[in-house]
Amino acid sequence: MTYSALCRAATVVATVAAIGLLPACAPRPVASGSVAAVAPTNQFALDSTLRRIATLQDERRTAALLPYLNHPETRYRQAAAEALASVQDKAATPRLLLLLQEDEAPRVRQLAAYALGQAADSTAETGLMQQLPHETDAATRRYVLEALGRCTSRAGLAGLTKLPPALATDTAALSGQAWGLYRAGLRGLTSEAAVARLVQLLAAENPTSARLAAANALARTRGLNLAPYAAALAAAARTDRHYAVRAGVAQALAKAATDASVPASLAALARRDPDYRVRLSALRAMSAAMYAPVKEAAWAALTDENAQVALTAAEFFLAHATSEPGPVLLEKAQALPEWRVRATLLAAALRQPGPGREAIRRAVQERYSASPDAYEKGYLLKALGEDPAAFDFVREATFAPGRSLVVGTYGMEALVAQRRLPDFPAGRQPDFALVLRQGVLGGDVAQLGLAAEAIRDPKLNLRRLLPNTDFLVAARRKLVLPRDLEAWQSLQQTIDYLRGATPTPVPVARAASHPIPWDVVMALPAVPRAIVRTSKGNVVLRLLVNEAPGSVASFVQLIRAGFYDGKNFHRVVPNFVAQGGCPRGDGWGSTDYNLRSEFADLHYGEGAVGLASAGKDTESCQWFITHAPTPHLDGRYTIFAQVIEGMDVVSRLEIGDRIDKVELQ
Repeated sequence: MTYSALCRAATVVATVAAIGLLPACAPRPVASGSVAAVAPTNQFALDSTLRRIATLQDERRTAALLPYLNHPETRYRQAAAEALASVQDKAATPRLLLLLQEDEAPRVRQLAAYALGQAADSTAETGLMQQLPHETDAATRRYVLEALGRCTSRAGLAGLTKLPPALATDTAALSGQAWGLYRAGLRGLTSEAAVARLVQLLAAENPTSARLAAANALARTRGLNLAPYAAALAAAARTDRHYAVRAGVAQALAKAATDASVPASLAALARRDPDYRVRLSALRAMSAAMYAPVKEAAWAALTDENAQVALTAAEFFLAHATSEPGPVLLEKAQALPEWRVRATLLAAALRQPGPGREAIRRAVQERYSASPDAYEKGYLLKALGEDPAAFDFVREATFAPGRSLVVGTYGMEALVAQRRLPDFPAGRQPDFALVLRQGVLGGDVAQLGLAAEAIRDPKLNLRRLLPNTDFLVAARRKLVLPRDLEAWQSLQQTIDYLRGATPTPVPVARAASHPIPWDVVMALPAVPRAIVRTSKGNVVLRLLVNEAPGSVASFVQLIRAGFYDGKNFHRVVPNFVAQGGCPRGDGWGSTDYNLRSEFADLHYGEGAVGLASAGKDTESCQWFITHAPTPHLDGRYTIFAQVIEGMDVVSRLEIGDRIDKVELQ
């Protein structure tokens, strides 16, 4: 699949898919000749049956959806199959396999395969494998192979690794095989033959989709030794035409670190690649073992023109510098203009042993006192989390009257980080236990959630200091569901842990508590747009109402209520996501309702907009924009929009940047 920032028109999806290149955010095609193909309104405004199918999906009613798989109208069979991909009920597997084998419409068969993969039902493996040699549609073969990766057993991996000879030059099959091996790798299923095949699929003559999947598979599959392939990986990272392939392979080079040539390859990429995401990936691939030969490239990256690259360089020193003089890191940090880069390098300075730590601590505390920005203050507390001698300072800041919610959250995280340090004084452990108790009893959802998480961490051995669960139970009773679900979940897990009880299921809100507002959906145009006006510039979104009606309707209602105006981007992970929409500003905020996940046949490419969640069917108001392809999110987080203008703005967004206003077009 290609990962263009722009969604292609539905009418070209079948053609593109046939050569193995699915667009980042392609809506499902509309049946030829249907009213929805030419209507200026969205498909739900004109079709009550599609509304019915979407409602059944939202309500997770498998039995009521299954009859639509036999409907004479192709578009309803498509919609029902795709709905079952969100429901993810293995009870539908036999009917979906039958649909895959017998339906005359290729798009229906594709969506049946997609739904089977989403359910991850191992009993579907045989049926998928049997369909492959009989499938006449190239794009459907790609779907079948990717679904196999989600369903295959270890024994069946060999069949996915070696395609039938008849498919050896089929570009769609090559893409499907690569994505299948990627999905299997995410599940921990791989082999030497699979790795060798993925390296072959990186060859320049293969489709972009196959190369992208292979790069991601090699980067994200755990436990691989890629040293035998170091030369091939370095060549692909240097020369591939697509930035996301180069970035993925650069990340994979971390697993070839025992080859002597790898540090120089990574240093060259970090210095010279024209795309910031590749430079960033090269820095992330650098390890402590290669510290000396890559150090100068990392120093240079601290002043990279892209702030995300500079931050990643600072994170490299935080993670891997062990013998740098702390005062040297302090001096370099003080000269940096970007506050998050500076604070991260200050954390690295505090982590170093030797003289000068007190002066570094004092410099960080002085910056904290002088900064007017809550997010910078939070990051400075995060830096002090590297120094147990700053415990009292951080505790006072965390619970100071009138402090911002953001500071209180970062402060609690820093206190827990201090306790995890090997040199945390044994005599201060009772004080730390009291801090956790204070955090729980204070009622702030972030502090109590973080405190509860620390209490149940067996490495911290807090059971002896906080054996009684009464204060946790009292705090849990004050929470409001589903708004405070994450805090409730953390508290309940801790109560169960201390009591030695079986884990309590998460209370997910049902559709009846917040049904899809069809009046809102039907009033939207076929291609609704929203403008996110930020302090860095404007970002234009295309809202995918046909693919995620419940999520889009909620977003639209919140926009009309002015909910997002004045909020901040509270989380920015370089070369991953920029996330905003939290009413608290720290990631722990929500609305008074939850949405159900809508897993349409869409892919997380560059500029995909998804809903944050605490698990399936717990989405609310927070959303994120991807900087680059992030296929490990596919089918796990709802995609409800796509950036169509302003990706340059997205690449510059930083924690604390303001969402001035969101408007509908």
